[in-house]
Amino acid sequence: MNDVIEGIDTAPLTHPHPDYIARILGYGTGALTIAAGIFTHYWPDNFWAAMAFCLVYPHLVEVIERRLPWSRNTALTFWTQVDAAITGLLLGLVQVPIELTLPTLLMLNTSLILTGSKSSWLSGVLISATSMFASYLWLSSGSEQAAAIPNSLVITCGAATAVFFAALALFAIRQGDQIGAMQSRLKSQIDRYQELSTQVSRYVAPQVRESIFNGKREAKLETQRKKLVIFFSDIVGFSSLSEQMEAEPLTDLLNGYLTDMSEVAMKYGGTIDKFIGDGIMIFFGDPSTKGIKRDALACVAMAIEMRRHMLKLRKHWTEQGMTTPLQIRMGINTGYCTVGNFGTESRMDYTIVGKEVNLASRLESAADAGEILISHETFSLVKDKIICRQRGTAMVKGFRDPVPLYQVVDYRRDLGANAGFMNHETEGFSLYLESEKVRDSERNKVADALEQAASKLRNQVKTRAPERQPPTAQQRAARTAAAQVKSQDK
Repeated sequence: MNDVIEGIDTAPLTHPHPDYIARILGYGTGALTIAAGIFTHYWPDNFWAAMAFCLVYPHLVEVIERRLPWSRNTALTFWTQVDAAITGLLLGLVQVPIELTLPTLLMLNTSLILTGSKSSWLSGVLISATSMFASYLWLSSGSEQAAAIPNSLVITCGAATAVFFAALALFAIRQGDQIGAMQSRLKSQIDRYQELSTQVSRYVAPQVRESIFNGKREAKLETQRKKLVIFFSDIVGFSSLSEQMEAEPLTDLLNGYLTDMSEVAMKYGGTIDKFIGDGIMIFFGDPSTKGIKRDALACVAMAIEMRRHMLKLRKHWTEQGMTTPLQIRMGINTGYCTVGNFGTESRMDYTIVGKEVNLASRLESAADAGEILISHETFSLVKDKIICRQRGTAMVKGFRDPVPLYQVVDYRRDLGANAGFMNHETEGFSLYLESEKVRDSERNKVADALEQAASKLRNQVKTRAPERQPPTAQQRAARTAAAQVKSQDK
């Protein structure tokens, strides 16, 4: 924010300074009143000295202020107190007639309020009252009772006071316009910097961005060791597909895929490290963590949802004319990594390094299409929630001993008779069912549609083969799905 303000013209709003103008008006009112009193012979001729002082004093203060090494804001409070003392002395000098005292005190009180400090206002009132009564008592001792104030003097003082407040009002309007213009420029600059900040922030993970904005992390070269869950994925066959497709549709396909997968990653709290072509690198456990076990479960849950979402994308791409059935493969590992900012002071990346990162990448490379391979460390953290099959071992570069491999099957709750997820694909038939996401109002309609599909398939089988045939895979899938939806409806 300081940089934004520095980019805006912060020169004084007016020239000369506001308190200088106010002081000229106030003391000018006093000089005019004294002059009127001298001309009407209410005050003696030696009061010309007081009038001259009122005319010269504001300019003297301005010269002194400009030469002081301290700031104007500090000087403002000091000179306001001096003004209070001088006002009290002048009122005592003129024997404190009520007709002249009230307008003068009103102008002084307004000036004290405009300083913006309650303590300054209170001390100014006390100083003016003390000096006024002290000078009054001193000058009035032994003097005759003051004569009646001429009407012309009262009118002159009232008119001068009115001019003071009118000028003050005009000045306040002008100041308000200038402040409004400055606020408009400031808002424009802030909006511009916010837009630039939003654009730049898209190059880093949301979690990293938030930790920097909240002050929990600084953009400097520093790292730490933490136990993380590391995820890698890529699209099987994407390289060959890139040779067949034009650049524009390929770019749209890739960006759509990365967008959808990023939304899944953010849903589960993963920190997206980078995109490597069609590959994605994500880690869990930094900048924030829910504990290594929950981080591992979140990572595997994310991988399962990505695999399921890929089925939807494949169906969508097929409808758009793509003949190559794309699938993803994924690898997950858990272990200690070095995480933080790497690079230079002028250009750095927030990333992770270490052999555990390399192992996650090797697991992804070893996985088959549609497969999720995890390490033994990850398996031990998720095995109570996730069904996994041991898939032998593999020799991995950088590891002396063979590394055990585990294949993620599905959630334990989605296997067995009450499975909540089903998928079956073959030529002319595609079934993707997440029964828990089907709205209650739609369950019967979905079950009826599945039963109609199963009935139609059975009738076609009977027409083509009169002899009794066992139900086909499509029939079994449709029948099972219909029963599942109905059972959950109950």
